[in-house]
Amino acid sequence: MLRRTLLSMTSVAALGLGGPLLAADVPDDVTLADEQTFSYRMLDQFPTLDPQLNEETAGSHVIQQLFEGLMIQDDEGNLIPGVATGYEANEDNTEFTFTLREDARWSNGDSVTAQDFVYAWQRAATPATASPYAWYVELTGMENAAEIIAGNAEPDTLGVEAVDERTLRVTLTEPKPYFPAMTSYATLSPVHQATVEEFGDDWTDPENMVSNGAYVLEDVSLNEFWRASKNPEYWDAENVVIEEITGYIINDSSQALTRWEAGEFDLLEPIPAGSFPRLKEEYPDAAYSTPRLCSYYYQLNQRDDAPEALKDVKVRKALSYAVDREIITDRVLQGGQTPGYTFTHEATAGFEAPTIDYSGWTQAERDEAAQQLWEEAGSPELDLTLIYNTDESHRQIATIISQMWKQKLGVEVTLENMEWSTYLDVRKAGNFDVARSAWCGDYNEPSTFLNILKTDQEQNDGKWSNTEFDALMDQAATSDNPQAQYTEAEMILSNDMGIIPIYHYANVFMLDPTLQGFPMQNVENSWYVKDFYRVAEE
Repeated sequence: MLRRTLLSMTSVAALGLGGPLLAADVPDDVTLADEQTFSYRMLDQFPTLDPQLNEETAGSHVIQQLFEGLMIQDDEGNLIPGVATGYEANEDNTEFTFTLREDARWSNGDSVTAQDFVYAWQRAATPATASPYAWYVELTGMENAAEIIAGNAEPDTLGVEAVDERTLRVTLTEPKPYFPAMTSYATLSPVHQATVEEFGDDWTDPENMVSNGAYVLEDVSLNEFWRASKNPEYWDAENVVIEEITGYIINDSSQALTRWEAGEFDLLEPIPAGSFPRLKEEYPDAAYSTPRLCSYYYQLNQRDDAPEALKDVKVRKALSYAVDREIITDRVLQGGQTPGYTFTHEATAGFEAPTIDYSGWTQAERDEAAQQLWEEAGSPELDLTLIYNTDESHRQIATIISQMWKQKLGVEVTLENMEWSTYLDVRKAGNFDVARSAWCGDYNEPSTFLNILKTDQEQNDGKWSNTEFDALMDQAATSDNPQAQYTEAEMILSNDMGIIPIYHYANVFMLDPTLQGFPMQNVENSWYVKDFYRVAEE
């Protein structure tokens, strides 16, 4: 027996029983500006716009404008229909059936069908694609995903089928009530099979790309900008107000702020570290700080060829205890960030943060414990290389932490900054001692954080491994109430100091006051330009 799944706030419309869900919600008394454009600053050049190859935030934001998955999010992060009008789940949440809207179209006019999703999801899982996010397909729990990724089963055995053009059925190996939320992430976006097969690696070039989102790609200038225009074939195009999007790649945060103040673009995120108090006072209608589902941490290399000292839990704990997190959040960043002692962000839905012992100590007590642990570990003479991607706040944090380690433990640290793509490659290859890292939730549930630290998981670049942790996360996947497993997993992570959590993000940004519709309450910072509109200046 199937049970009807209600979607928060929009359940009636989502199930096809009410009126259509619209894009931009423009109040009747608003006067729109004549020019409807949106522009924003990007810290780094996205490595790819292929949904199945993307693995980072900059690309995700772009892909979200160009492609639309089965489900998307509203301005509070609630799940709402995208290509699907709704879904049904069986009693134990192991089978989901999605109904696709009849007016969903690709930018070339072709219908978006269930088979487009089957093709894309199989493509993400097959080893031939070499997707860095193949693990995400396995994480969904779809039947045979693990076997396909390991090369032990054919892609067409994946637990997804096109029942007909408008019906997609997904079969999971274990109950996963939040599976529909996972379909909003870029990896599970559909792609146009004929285009991918005709152009191969070049299918994402502006002149070749066929997409199904509210916008179509017009231009990409490497390390400078990208531009997209409104897609007339989008199913809700009549309610999309913004006609053009431009993203500017600006590595230097201070330069980016100067250009924002000059009116060159609408959205600046993040702002330079420490500048929020001044900017909030100077631009009260444009400066914002809201919770963001991301955690900033340092990965410690524990591979076979890593420094032996880093394999000693006493050394790892000493390094973590010696970090004064409040200096970083309250004196450097000053934007509403909070000290991190768990990996999972405190704003994650359904997460009750456990009490981590050293989080309640004074910094003097942490320092004393760090020095004692260091002595117990034999007071190693340690020279570390710390890598980070180019950004002023990353540099400041790395400099401060390296000074803390030097002063308190005698550790010598060499800092190496790299541009984004190089940094990702170096980190993935394990060519570091310590690596600046951050993780933003792909969906709003604690497993989106903790699962990436399982042994052999793709994003676990430091290769920390704990069999008890792995077992707990496997148990959580099938638990009716996994909070107990999440709590214990966080305690193990802290006791073994598999990573060094540093702070939990706030989304600190500047937004032109004439740009309306930005989702201030969406903790995943998942925004869709189709929901924006620009008001006329008074």
